[in-house]
Amino acid sequence: MPKWRLILSVFLPFAAGYYLSFLFRTINASISPFLASDFGLGAAETGLLASVYFLVFAGAQIPIGVLLDRYGPRRVQSVLLVIAVGGTSLFGNADSFAELLVGRAMIGLGVAASLMAGLKAIVMWFPRNRVAFVNGGMIMLGSLGAVTATAPTDWLLTWCGWRSLFELLTIATLAVAGLIYFAVPESNEGPKRSVPSGKSLTLRSIFSDPRFLRIAPLSATCIGSSWAMHSLWAASWLADVEGFDRQGVINQLFTMAIGISLGALLLGTLADRLRKRGISTEALLAVCGALFMLAELALIMRVPLPSILPWSIVSVVGAATVLSYAIIADYFPVEIAARANGALNLLHFGWAFAVQYGIGLIVNQWAPQDGHYPLDAYQTAFGFSLALQFAALSWFAVPWLRSFVRFIFVPADGRAVLAPAVVAEESVLEPSQGIEW
Repeated sequence: MPKWRLILSVFLPFAAGYYLSFLFRTINASISPFLASDFGLGAAETGLLASVYFLVFAGAQIPIGVLLDRYGPRRVQSVLLVIAVGGTSLFGNADSFAELLVGRAMIGLGVAASLMAGLKAIVMWFPRNRVAFVNGGMIMLGSLGAVTATAPTDWLLTWCGWRSLFELLTIATLAVAGLIYFAVPESNEGPKRSVPSGKSLTLRSIFSDPRFLRIAPLSATCIGSSWAMHSLWAASWLADVEGFDRQGVINQLFTMAIGISLGALLLGTLADRLRKRGISTEALLAVCGALFMLAELALIMRVPLPSILPWSIVSVVGAATVLSYAIIADYFPVEIAARANGALNLLHFGWAFAVQYGIGLIVNQWAPQDGHYPLDAYQTAFGFSLALQFAALSWFAVPWLRSFVRFIFVPADGRAVLAPAVVAEESVLEPSQGIEW
């Protein structure tokens, strides 16, 4: 199939679906003040309403992965988006918090395949050595949904209100569902990776794979926390701690959204080039995780920096899925690519739910002062999340440190002998070639 047709009939329709997913994920940061005013919501209820999206999204990942591998991304994605249409309509017409919650949950279920369907289509149709780059392009375009959820959404809210906004989103979601169903080819005619006969391709194989068990905690705690903070608590921090007015909050969220969009393309391109130089994608993911933790520490410790710097790093790390999914594509064959991505997505979105709701529960332990929660509340909540991320990075680094020490200190004569560190890194961070499927 010509490249232009691949882009028009495969890449762009799924990018549009992911765009909607990202928009729905982050839109609560802009509409939550209106919902809190109309329905009398506190921090805990606001956190639950935003995070139920992640909870339902996470719970659907494994079943959706099986469906994608069996029926293909075209059918599964278009059908699920119809559920999102119903959820968007219910949310926009809700008269109670319960209806908001159900509508938000239906939206989460309806867009739950948006990322995985796109990833599955990319693995099916594009060359394996270009997967990280194409993933980056799709996530970059999809993350423009986060851009739309800032200044453009604020303008629409001023113009027509949040209920009319959701009527427009209902129409847009239905249009994308039709685009995917009618424009995307039924199946890939290209070659697939071969799998030896008699090998079991099961979810147990994925969750018991030592490479998956090593990379998943780091990916989930960092990326999931980034999503949870960017999609809700960044706005609250900026208003309560930094003292920004609404326009200032929207402007900073807009800048952060631009950062995640450009970050997706940058990380995909960087991973592509570093692989050609023999530097593994796992190493780049670990660096992203470490930078994310430093940014959170700067926020917690109130380091005298412009707040846009650490918050931009927080948002960009949300695009590190470009790296995680490229790593997973290396670990597992195309026949279970969707299930493998679903297993990782389960952890990503499950963690995002836990962090987003958990921050709300912790912050709610402090009484608001003049409508704003105190700095101590956010420092405590963010600190818990940071501690768990550090544990995940340590878990990731233990094998690397073990091999590094083994190569540095050779116990032949009791003296330390310097050996090339890159050899140690490659022995641990490169995908294992000994595991058969």
